[in-house]
Amino acid sequence: MSQKACPLGRALVRVEQTLGGLAVFIFDAHIDTLSRLLDTGESLEQTSGHVNLSHLSRGSGAQFFAAFIDPAYYHGLAMHRAMDMIDLFWQMLDAYSDNLVFAGSAEDITRISNQGRLASLLAIEGGEALEGKLSSLRVFYRLGVRLITLTWNYRNDLAAGQFEGTDGGGLSRFGREVVAEMNRLGMLVDVSHLNEPGFWDVVQLSKDPVLASHSNARTLCDHPRNLTDEQIRALAERGGVIGVNFCPAFLAKSGQASIDHVVEQITYLIKVGGADCVALGSDFDGIYQTPEGLEDYSRIPELVGMLQEIGCSEALIEKVMGGNLLRICTEVLG
Repeated sequence: MSQKACPLGRALVRVEQTLGGLAVFIFDAHIDTLSRLLDTGESLEQTSGHVNLSHLSRGSGAQFFAAFIDPAYYHGLAMHRAMDMIDLFWQMLDAYSDNLVFAGSAEDITRISNQGRLASLLAIEGGEALEGKLSSLRVFYRLGVRLITLTWNYRNDLAAGQFEGTDGGGLSRFGREVVAEMNRLGMLVDVSHLNEPGFWDVVQLSKDPVLASHSNARTLCDHPRNLTDEQIRALAERGGVIGVNFCPAFLAKSGQASIDHVVEQITYLIKVGGADCVALGSDFDGIYQTPEGLEDYSRIPELVGMLQEIGCSEALIEKVMGGNLLRICTEVLG
């Protein structure tokens, strides 16, 4: 990766969109760009994936970068894999400091965005990275991690992923300790990928609002990665937020989806959970297919015009595109 800062123009916190002219702050809860760059050896300036520096410099106010722990690294290498991606994150911020700046709190997000740069937040997707130790959690916090997706699709030391089904059980004793310590530190607990018993354990145990960073409504698409109406209401009642996932398999039973399906998910989540629970969690660079009309990160602003067309107010659009995620960061991260 190049260590020279790219001279691209800086990201604007409030970007004038071509559809409808509404200026919005955009905040996405989940992309897998770190693992893609680590696996391919590419730099953020290259354009083979869904996300690149040009996209980030034009169209977003804040972004969570996820360090995804692939199952290939579960047995003895999970922490090593996480550290490689955390190191890549910091190298990336050093290389492109004119455009990307670390944010560890809501105050940082606002300050950096107002400077015209992208507030960049760090997440870990998969509690395997902790390797069974609370000390690892505290070290990751000091390295900048502010969100942990407790599981991916399988069981780990904390809980069971959605592939395990309800038979996988809920949070382990260690998982409960992790949630409590994340509350103490001021970290977002992410229930995406978690099975239902684990979800309910987290919602009942966490003292802070809970995030589902990249999940959809199961009523619209019956997939185990999606949330039931009961889960949506419970999360929303406690101040939680759900980032709508762009993966076509989670949007339409056929696996073929368009931007209309994403809008449908947004409006349904608002109907069930209220206006304060909906955000964006694109899962770009972690999905193999994309919805028609949302082929890459640069297309996210087109959701603004789509939401305007169906009669959403400016205040509601601002909440969905970034305001709700900023609000939960304010409550949890400080």
